[in-house]
Amino acid sequence: MPKTPPPSPRAAEAGSEPAVPEDHVALRLWLRLLACHNLLESELRTRMREVFDTSLARFDLMSQLYRYPDGLRMREVSKLLMVTGGNVTGLADRLVAEGLVERRDDPTDRRAYHLCLTRQGRTQFARMAAQHEQWVVSLLAPLGEQNLSELHELLGGLKNQLAPAMP
Repeated sequence: MPKTPPPSPRAAEAGSEPAVPEDHVALRLWLRLLACHNLLESELRTRMREVFDTSLARFDLMSQLYRYPDGLRMREVSKLLMVTGGNVTGLADRLVAEGLVERRDDPTDRRAYHLCLTRQGRTQFARMAAQHEQWVVSLLAPLGEQNLSELHELLGGLKNQLAPAMP
């Protein structure tokens, strides 16, 4: 029978249930992944705003539309971006007003429409995507090619293990 680790001093003081040992590697890794994600995203968000006067959310929406030249329904965009329809509507409205996105009627459903990048939107996104890629490469370059490959492989394995468990 495995031994249960003793509660941390803080948990014992608070009178709560035993806590995960403070040196639990999996928990520390998860927190480190979150911290790295937040730092990278913050830097990319800042650069996107400073160089292109746009937000990362707008870039993400345009990225999805770029992948689907025939357009996507709002519900599909929301699902791909993992945000609410209201978030997509606000972004789409502004991009339509700027001539970067257009709404096209859905031939199979008169109540629905597809969002599509305009020619100007495709051109602008291509410029932003090329710069975004350079930024990501430069931000991760200090890890070195070998470490990047190993990390990619490890995280790919984790993703494959987690994906079937997700609804």
